[in-house]
Amino acid sequence: MASFRYSLAMFILMAVIGAGDAGNVTYDGRSLIIDGQHKILFSGSIHYPRSTPQMWPSLIAKAKSGGIDVIDTYVFWNIHEPQQGQFDFSGRRDIVRFIKEIQAQGLYVCLRIGPFIQGEWSYGGLPFWLHNVKGIVFRTDNEPFKYHMKRYAQMIVQLMKSENLYASQGGPIILSQLWEKQIENEYGMVARAFRLEGKSYVKWAANMAVELETGVPWVMCKQDDAPDPLINACNGRQCGETFKGPNSPNKPAIWTENWTSFYQTYGEEPLIRSAEDIAFQVALFIAKNGSFVNYYMYHGGTNFGRNASQFVTSSYYDQAPLDEYGLLRQPKWGHLKELHAAIKLCERPLLSGLRTAIPIGKLQTAFVFGKNADLCAALLVNQDKNDSTVQFLDSSYLLSPNSISVLPDCKNVAFNTAKVNAQYNTRRREPRQNLSSSHMWEVFTETVPSYSETSIRSESLLEHLNTTQDTSDYLWQIFRFQQSEPAASILKVNHIGHVLHAFVNGRLIGSMHGAFKAQKFLLEKNVSLINGTNSIALLSVMVGLPNSGAHLERRVGGSRSVKIWNGKYALYFNKYAWGYQVGLHGEQVHVYTDNGAAKVKWKQYRDYNSQPLTWYKASFDTPEGKDPVALNLGSMGKGEAWVNGQSIGRYWVSFHTSKGSPSQIWYHIPRSFLKPKSNSLVIFEEEREGNPLGITIDTVSVTEVCGHVSNSYPPPVIFWKRKSHKRNEHRHRKHRYDMRPKVQLQCSNGRKISKVLFASFGTPNGNCWSYSVGKCHSPKSLAVIQKACLSKSRCSVPVWSKTFGGDSCPHSVKSLLVHAQCS
Repeated sequence: MASFRYSLAMFILMAVIGAGDAGNVTYDGRSLIIDGQHKILFSGSIHYPRSTPQMWPSLIAKAKSGGIDVIDTYVFWNIHEPQQGQFDFSGRRDIVRFIKEIQAQGLYVCLRIGPFIQGEWSYGGLPFWLHNVKGIVFRTDNEPFKYHMKRYAQMIVQLMKSENLYASQGGPIILSQLWEKQIENEYGMVARAFRLEGKSYVKWAANMAVELETGVPWVMCKQDDAPDPLINACNGRQCGETFKGPNSPNKPAIWTENWTSFYQTYGEEPLIRSAEDIAFQVALFIAKNGSFVNYYMYHGGTNFGRNASQFVTSSYYDQAPLDEYGLLRQPKWGHLKELHAAIKLCERPLLSGLRTAIPIGKLQTAFVFGKNADLCAALLVNQDKNDSTVQFLDSSYLLSPNSISVLPDCKNVAFNTAKVNAQYNTRRREPRQNLSSSHMWEVFTETVPSYSETSIRSESLLEHLNTTQDTSDYLWQIFRFQQSEPAASILKVNHIGHVLHAFVNGRLIGSMHGAFKAQKFLLEKNVSLINGTNSIALLSVMVGLPNSGAHLERRVGGSRSVKIWNGKYALYFNKYAWGYQVGLHGEQVHVYTDNGAAKVKWKQYRDYNSQPLTWYKASFDTPEGKDPVALNLGSMGKGEAWVNGQSIGRYWVSFHTSKGSPSQIWYHIPRSFLKPKSNSLVIFEEEREGNPLGITIDTVSVTEVCGHVSNSYPPPVIFWKRKSHKRNEHRHRKHRYDMRPKVQLQCSNGRKISKVLFASFGTPNGNCWSYSVGKCHSPKSLAVIQKACLSKSRCSVPVWSKTFGGDSCPHSVKSLLVHAQCS
């Protein structure tokens, strides 16, 4: 994805074509040109392995309904070639099926091949076996890396060609990135590390792309000096303000990643980005001649298994327009849908090639497009923190603070980025099955291995990743030594990585962990040594591999120094006889599967005293209905969870944010993972404090909806499409009714509005999260809304005095605030 620390040129192979139709794709200084037609395109990132094939049709349909023209995805090298020469395109990895589903729904595809993708994905998408290639240096002019990179790129391009998925073949692919995706300033650090080799590598990569003969234009991300014919593009949250523009008048302005929120790491609060801010930046980019915007992410999904990069949560971009479960995130989804529709109303004048920027105030500008009054559109930009009244073409307009008004005909406002017509919704998780009985659970506890049981020996400390080869998050590091007499001592371990658990003579004496921004730490614990042989076992734990930066192949983790102070002198164990064991016994036998579970001896939970490193096993039935399912792990500590043998990801509930709450409690279980009855749930818990009796199986749904619209707002954009110059009187009255602002409410998944929790027309106080009746209030508010909405899946109510029986306070701006329950 987009990290703040990254910026090499991203090369993107680009072709644009309507789904199912062969087409010629070119570009000029205004936009991409598809079959001779200029296009303004809105794109949304949805990553196929972060959802399931059963979810893909719905996700794509919701994106299309939201005004998205293009679906953007990476290609994830490490899941397709987990072992050198062994390829996997099954299940969630079936990228061809994903692209064909997009094509079937009439959308385009942005294909970002990589090979390095970053994307908060383990090792930046590179397969770990590359790490072992002799003499390899990633992402520079290095022959072993270039050999494997070229082989991989050729394989992916040939796969796409064999399925006729490129534009020149009649396929839907529109953006096909073939090289490094570098964002912001991080490639500055990479370039300094590689120097001349970095420059020659980029030149080699460009030449190799030409040799692939895909016959499509290219785009370079965050590279202002992109050579012709490559198009330089922008990434970030504020490309409407920061993008310097194309480096040639013959290239269009393209925004390849507009971050709808940001990825979250354990121990950190989520970054919330408002719908109004996103809409403002998109409209500003369009006002400055932008013609292509991709939302990263439109649906983030789930980092299943061990695929998340270091410290990144299993839930990915849950604040996107489509949340982790694929539910609409309102008002973000609806507000952007309105924006897309408003911009498309302006498409002809926007693409006419004629644009004028007219100052209409100190911090206000009118961007006017078109050839004449019949082909005219305007975007009125207010960059002031206060309301501003401006004059434009002999008319007066009140602009909200930090907002842009869209005028498709240079007269009437169809959309304002700060005025949200879309409903707000409340997502609720409802427990459907409690696993609170000790009789439901069986347990199996890992045994701390002894030195003699280890399979790897060394006379020094070994690096974590080189030893595990990413086959497990866990590495046992064990040594033993003789103590002549009992002693109260201090164990000190300097550790680079994520988590360390220390055991002395089989007993846990302490744990310590780092954080995303501070991965080095010192574990210092008092220990009691016995007379004779003492065994020290250190369990080093990784929570995802790194995914960015220079010399990724050299990254280190694990314990870097170990010493014991016995009260008299220090004993150093860096150069000592060490034994190592990769992984846990439960992992080795696949205890989370039915066959593996039969290979260990389980005990009933009721006879169990909580211990660290424990596996828990239970079963549950699938909740009825179609609502998404989530596992509530709020009572647990840290570990991983499996359902019917499939990992739903790592969890780390015990790592709290600065506000004292877990970064993530609920973990998505796709319904395609489930059977109707007797689903197997296996939890591995690292910490002693985890309590499985607090786990619940929940469903996720939108149970409450709310609208808050003023009569100063423009009407919903959809009603612009119903305008006609030739109407009879009845249709004229109907049009006037349609062209009023409205509160529109809609329940999902077959639910209907069952109760109106609050309704006030007048001057209600507050917003959808906290409200009360204001000084001006129509007593008919509740009755009108109940009549219009109860027992309906959707309703629409004009913000109009006549709707509520008159105007008791005619000199006030009126609002309608409605909060309703869906069931």
